[in-house]
Amino acid sequence: MRTCYQQQQNRHFGQPVHETHPHLMGMDEVTPGITRAEYQQRRLRLATMVQEAKTQQSIKHSIVLIPSATKVIMTNDIPYTFRQNTDFLYMSGFQEPDSMLVILISDCDFQAVLFVPKHDADRELWDGPRSGDIKALHLTGVSESYNSDELEKFLYNYCKNHKEYAVWYNTNKPIKSQHNAHSIVDEFLKQNNKTKFVQNPLPLIEQMRLIKSTAEIKLMTQTTQMASKAFIEVMRASKPNVNESFLYAKMDYECRIRGAEFLAYPPVVAGGDRANVIHYTRNNCLINDGELVLMDAGCEYHGYTSDITRTWPVSGKFTKAQRLLYECVLEVQEALLGLCTPQYSLADLYKHMFDLLTPRLLLMNVIPSEVSKDEHMLTKLLRELCPHDVGHYLGMDVHDTASISKRIKLQPGMVVTIEPGLYVKSSNTVVPAQFRGIGIRIEDNVLITDGGPVVLTRDCPKHPDHIETLMASS
Repeated sequence: MRTCYQQQQNRHFGQPVHETHPHLMGMDEVTPGITRAEYQQRRLRLATMVQEAKTQQSIKHSIVLIPSATKVIMTNDIPYTFRQNTDFLYMSGFQEPDSMLVILISDCDFQAVLFVPKHDADRELWDGPRSGDIKALHLTGVSESYNSDELEKFLYNYCKNHKEYAVWYNTNKPIKSQHNAHSIVDEFLKQNNKTKFVQNPLPLIEQMRLIKSTAEIKLMTQTTQMASKAFIEVMRASKPNVNESFLYAKMDYECRIRGAEFLAYPPVVAGGDRANVIHYTRNNCLINDGELVLMDAGCEYHGYTSDITRTWPVSGKFTKAQRLLYECVLEVQEALLGLCTPQYSLADLYKHMFDLLTPRLLLMNVIPSEVSKDEHMLTKLLRELCPHDVGHYLGMDVHDTASISKRIKLQPGMVVTIEPGLYVKSSNTVVPAQFRGIGIRIEDNVLITDGGPVVLTRDCPKHPDHIETLMASS
């Protein structure tokens, strides 16, 4: 029987392909679920958008440069887990580090050229096979493919053969200082006077990424379902005095056995008053009997992420004060989910969140009557009780398409999170004592459609009765 390693040696690809991973890949897919034709269509659309950009009207030629991520070393020769630059992955589907996608655009056509790590027997012995230029060409469907060490010469010849041109390149990306190709591009920009301007392609790419294709929606559905089912098992495994690290490990395990590559981000597993630290990630304390645990976690599945938050009692039963606050957040969250339509923006929903929270908190006496009479004090307390936004765009990155304004109306094909919360620190002496030390957030992932919002994480329990029943059965 051939070993998996022998199969990898024979295939000469640096990523899964249909021939070696038929359980993951369709015949014409570059990455699981996304076909070669869809990647080609994305590159064509980007080229069209570049041509249509106002700054382009007097310029016949453009060159778009999109770098991959690079392998980052943790210590000595031990690397961190590699995660591809999502803009590069979205446009190419190529999953190897230290690569570059170059798109050449003229009046009448465009060409996509991929630069990839060349074959290196010594490195492949340690790190696994590389696709190389020939296999990368076959895999991705680009026009041409070369070894990465040919990029400098290619750019030199492009400059030599064109009188003037525009360069589309993100000079601000954090990976800039890590990737050798960046120094080549920087030198290319410095040493020629034919560049009419340098424009960042990120806003154009993120406009494309904002609206998910049918294939992307399927992947988003799968990643959210995996995380939802994992949450159920984590709730079942909860008990008084459980360590936060155990619940972290349980979430990681349950996501991976369902097919996820890894967790989408360092999860928040916060017991008791620690839930009032919004991005608490130490996850190393015991959760006492009678305390709530807030978990904010999601997984990544073939390049697409989920992002869910649930809050539940480790004992299996909400106290009266916990349930009052929890049901307040749940009512607000469900009302906001109903507003996830093209009539509203995320900025609109943020305002609605406070409009919904305020009367409920007054009715429950969480906000004392004397505070409600002072508009400045009321606003200050509300921002303390819910200091974060109502949600964000979701996709290949957790906080996806960050350059896109939250003031634009929601559109069919978008996926967003809706995540109101209430955070009452134990040190908050304004709020009645029974509510202090409680932090609650409820977060779902929502697909916007013409027919109304589709809650992709609907299978993840959040009604308090459902949570208590689930935990009682464990």
